Amino acid sequence: MKMKKLIIKGLLLVLTSVSFQVFAKQEWILNSEMSSVYFVSVKKSAVAETHTFKNISGVLTESGQAKVSIDLASVESMIPIRNERMKQHLFEVDKFPKATISAMVNADKIKRLKPGTSKQQPLKLKLSLHGIESELEGEFSVTKLANNKIQVSTLKPVIVNAATFSLVDGINKLRELASLPSISTAVPVMVTLVYDGKSIAP
Repeated sequence: MKMKKLIIKGLLLVLTSVSFQVFAKQEWILNSEMSSVYFVSVKKSAVAETHTFKNISGVLTESGQAKVSIDLASVESMIPIRNERMKQHLFEVDKFPKATISAMVNADKIKRLKPGTSKQQPLKLKLSLHGIESELEGEFSVTKLANNKIQVSTLKPVIVNAATFSLVDGINKLRELASLPSISTAVPVMVTLVYDGKSIAP
């Protein structure tokens, strides 16, 4: 009788394990150390400089909903005074501390990818910045990496128009403080997002 109970218990554990593997959902959490969001500013009509954000987070769900949250106070331009001016006059982080990017990717294609392979996908993005949400379009590459990682990266820069997000006054203030003749209001943005996959209970 005792042996029978042990066998039944073992079978139940196996069935539970198999059921979890079959029905468990998959999602991917943004690996902030391996990911980056860059934007380029152009001053004096010809001088381009690249800036980034040190703190980003996000998730890619099983259904293909991708979201990235950007801590605007973590902007890094390699010049401390410029960082502070961007935070205060451009992003106004006291009122608008974060920007978010969201998009729907083709989840079925992601699941079918083998490690080392990639697919190109045009994506419609929703960018929420400075209290305004607007749609953008971009060309992206989705790559399956080893260890159940997914990489989503821009194939070419996505151009963000400062006027769309009421950032022109802030750019003009930066230009004035730096005594510059011009700073472009069309801003190229590039991203490389690496997500770590994990199974979650249904």
